[in-house]
Amino acid sequence: MQAAARRPRTNHLDLAQRILDVARQRGFEAGAHLPEQQIASLCNVSRTPVRAALRLLTERGVVRWEAESGYRLAVDLTNQATVSADLPSAEEDELAEMILRDRSARRLDQTVTIGALMRRYSAERKTVLKSLKKLTEENLLDRAPGQAWLFRRAPDDPEAQGESYEFRLLLEPAAILAPGFRLDGTRAAALRQGMETLLALPDAAFDIREFQRLDIDFHGMIADGAANRFVTDALSDHLRLRRLPGTYAGVNVFRLKQSLREHLSILDQLESRQYEVAADLLRVHLRLSRSQRPQAASRGAPALFGMISRPDSRGP
Repeated sequence: MQAAARRPRTNHLDLAQRILDVARQRGFEAGAHLPEQQIASLCNVSRTPVRAALRLLTERGVVRWEAESGYRLAVDLTNQATVSADLPSAEEDELAEMILRDRSARRLDQTVTIGALMRRYSAERKTVLKSLKKLTEENLLDRAPGQAWLFRRAPDDPEAQGESYEFRLLLEPAAILAPGFRLDGTRAAALRQGMETLLALPDAAFDIREFQRLDIDFHGMIADGAANRFVTDALSDHLRLRRLPGTYAGVNVFRLKQSLREHLSILDQLESRQYEVAADLLRVHLRLSRSQRPQAASRGAPALFGMISRPDSRGP
């Protein structure tokens, strides 16, 4: 019997994604040379894991190897949805995703234990522990006494969503207006390209996963630009909650495209260093998103987990 393919190590998968992020932020196009030493320096790691990550990307067709010149980028990174789908998942990552989906669908209680998760998912103890560690590092879980973990409260109901927007209204414009705010120009350019590409798609082809990536990265760029590290940390921690499955469920494509246009308008002002205007536009954007969220979860349906709503529903 043929042995099952060995799953890639989590650190190699993470580094492979980081290599793609760096290449995207620096505007690398298909065919760009990816020297191991340069990538190692950009990612602040040694060449050995870089080599393993590049081999992984080569196996997935994202990077190609040429005997004469080495590794080269083989894809257009503006199509992030396709690239991300090409990367495999480590076993603990897949389990962490299942745990989040089941919590979002209310199939898991707020408190979970290692033993219960092992039985539910027929998983080994070490895999469950790695998954819980990953979710804890992402500030989605807290360690409880004994062998228990506690899910943090997520913006998965109308009251929590309102509190989430109030929190962001307080901090995100302040991040822009505080002295020392700096915009990462390379990251901003890559975001602009991605948003314009997504906007150009017809509604039927609109990719919500790509919108989620762009949305989180846009607001993450604002958080990272703040000169105050405590503001950055608070906003970054909150953004992790928005990565939960189904966070954008119930939102129609019209509103998502409108959000992208609002992002681009804010970006215009940030690039022009018109920070007061950018902060005002950001407040309007957040208030519109808050007002157009569903006001109550549908009875009998989980608040976080679902498909896109019909065109007449409201959204972020």
